[in-house]
Amino acid sequence: MKTRTRNPWLLFVLLATGVVIGGVLGEIFRDSIKILSYGKSIGFQPFTLDLSVIKLTLGFILHLNLASVIGIILAILIFSRL
Repeated sequence: MKTRTRNPWLLFVLLATGVVIGGVLGEIFRDSIKILSYGKSIGFQPFTLDLSVIKLTLGFILHLNLASVIGIILAILIFSRL
């Protein structure tokens, strides 16, 4: 019996695509379907670490709306069917 191995990179690409397409659709339809644009921001504000030899600025903010969450769910369903 052969087991099927799934590529985790494919899951990452599908999730990223679902988030982007869902976010774009949520912004496009935010005036006509108001619930799709409801969202929250997750992450931390950029901060700078100055070590005098090297200067690093790190930050990450992810804005998810309801359409993005629907895109994530659809991406997981597509990945499970492959």
